[in-house]
Amino acid sequence: MTTTRKRHPRIALSTAQLLLPIALVAVCAAPARAQAPLPSWHQGISEERKQRAQSLFDEARELHRRMMLAEARAKYEEALAFWEHPELRVYLGRALRSIGLPLLAHESLRLSLRWGPGSLDAELEQEARAALRALVERELASIEIRCDEPGAVVLMDGQPWFVGPGAGRRMVLPGEHVITARKSGYFTVVKPVVVLAGKEASGQLALSVDTVVTRQRWAAWIPWATLGAGAALGVAGGVLALGAGADHRTNQERIEDLCDPWCEPLDLAEDRDSVLENRLAIGAFIVGGATVITGTALLFMNRPQSTRTEDRGGVKVELRPAASLDAAGVSARFVF
Repeated sequence: MTTTRKRHPRIALSTAQLLLPIALVAVCAAPARAQAPLPSWHQGISEERKQRAQSLFDEARELHRRMMLAEARAKYEEALAFWEHPELRVYLGRALRSIGLPLLAHESLRLSLRWGPGSLDAELEQEARAALRALVERELASIEIRCDEPGAVVLMDGQPWFVGPGAGRRMVLPGEHVITARKSGYFTVVKPVVVLAGKEASGQLALSVDTVVTRQRWAAWIPWATLGAGAALGVAGGVLALGAGADHRTNQERIEDLCDPWCEPLDLAEDRDSVLENRLAIGAFIVGGATVITGTALLFMNRPQSTRTEDRGGVKVELRPAASLDAAGVSARFVF
């Protein structure tokens, strides 16, 4: 015969008391897990789009493994059109670096980290940051320009960049780049900036007003005063000449009265005075005429002349190591 062992009721009760809190915690935790917010790149994306992006991602990885990089790039970009996922950005960055497109690779890797820490698993995040640092220090350069002139349009290599007042910063390939600034009524600034890999060029851009200024050689009164002085001397010479003539005639009449019918000519003091007046009149005519000619020439030379203002605009650029975790060194200043 078999005997059945009965469980002690006290033990059964203790087990139930132990399991009950665990069950309650599990029941309460389940809704909390269900209500946890999804990462930002999940929000607003339908399951259909996610599945399509995953399918394209799988195809892209297979092409990448087979070193069909151009095709892999196209698939990664197509997948990103369905779903902007940070992991997709990292893989696209890998492909772009392998193709030899460091600028595009930098942009893709930067976008992979824009969601903040934890958006990628630790290994991928470390890879993305290391790749970004390597691109900045070895393969790319950056240019940062500030322009405080309101309404000034700033271009880089002929492409619109930003409108002042403000500043712009852009990663570029090493080499020469042309900074242009335009504004109506101002001189256009066109300056080449040469930047090396691992360096950052930063500086200030200034524009100067382009206008026409009317100027005269001398103050307007100077030629007119000279002309007036010449005319005054001419008038004075005329008065002296008239006086000398009148005195000479008077003296001649007196001589005729004293020498009737005939006598030696008399040297009268009055006649000497008329001769002096005549000489002074002739001098006044000569000097006055020369002064009038000078005043006329000054009037002609003092005509208003229009000139453009001087262009004092430009770009002052400082070249220094690019900003990175390991960047250090002394800045070298270059002014263009």
